[in-house]
Amino acid sequence: MKLKKILSRLAQMAVTVAGVSFLTFCLTYLAPGDPALMLLEAGDTIVSQETIEQTRKEMGLDKPFIVQYGNWVAGALQGDMGMSYSAKKPVTEKLAEGFAGTLLLAGVTVVLILLISIPLGIFSAVHQNKAADYLVRIFSFIGVSMPSFWIGLILLYIFGLKLGLFPIASASVTAKGIVLPAITLAIYQSAKYTRQVRTVILEELHQDYVVGARARGLGERTILWKHVLPNAVLPLITLLGMSIGWLLGGVAVIEMVFSWPGIGNMAVRAITMRDYPLIEGFVLWISIVYMLINFAVDISYSYLDPKLRKGVRA
Repeated sequence: MKLKKILSRLAQMAVTVAGVSFLTFCLTYLAPGDPALMLLEAGDTIVSQETIEQTRKEMGLDKPFIVQYGNWVAGALQGDMGMSYSAKKPVTEKLAEGFAGTLLLAGVTVVLILLISIPLGIFSAVHQNKAADYLVRIFSFIGVSMPSFWIGLILLYIFGLKLGLFPIASASVTAKGIVLPAITLAIYQSAKYTRQVRTVILEELHQDYVVGARARGLGERTILWKHVLPNAVLPLITLLGMSIGWLLGGVAVIEMVFSWPGIGNMAVRAITMRDYPLIEGFVLWISIVYMLINFAVDISYSYLDPKLRKGVRA
């Protein structure tokens, strides 16, 4: 990827982040309720109007909208996105706490997805329209059709409540606590990826270079591992990148089902408690993650696709 194109993409990302931040700030500003009043009433005490006004002044809520937004942007550029109303901590600190759990969950889930979907997809494609192929396709159809939270509840009921093999709720990041949420996410994503891998492999198996390789006497395993798979990797990178962005953004429903201390669980609680600074920081984080993942996917395309390597060296 040429330097000019990289700078252009970075400029587009900056404009997008600015737009997302402005829209998010607008929505939280227009949301019903007074953050100062909610903050003061969190302690179940009766407060006077003077105290509320003083608190609003200290929080900068008495200033016009554009001034509030400008102050927030200036702080965000320096890594300061304000204080969380509910946790009484800096938003960046809260996001870092939640991200640790989400990052671990995403990493384990991605490994499980690759271990399940790639072998099954290849196996299904190689045995096209045979009994094994139909079984794999049935598995993928059922996996995609079932809601992930329902799968999670079933696993939680069987392995958590009935068998007692895993904790029902994880207040902290533990090895046992991550098993069920990771499997739940992997089942849904693996079902989708298995179908994609199968489709891509079948498309490559019908290409002219495969016919030529067979005509030269190459074995099916050699054709599959040395020729088909390298060409099939590129279309799957985009899907994998989107899934990583989705996982790093925090899978709120699954994290809530298993009480996993991740960024998605934190965001849901922030919305419930109207913790506007934390919500704004979370949305900004999501937008940046998705754009960085897409940017990384584009760069990987440039290096992995022989047709685009000249652009990388230019």
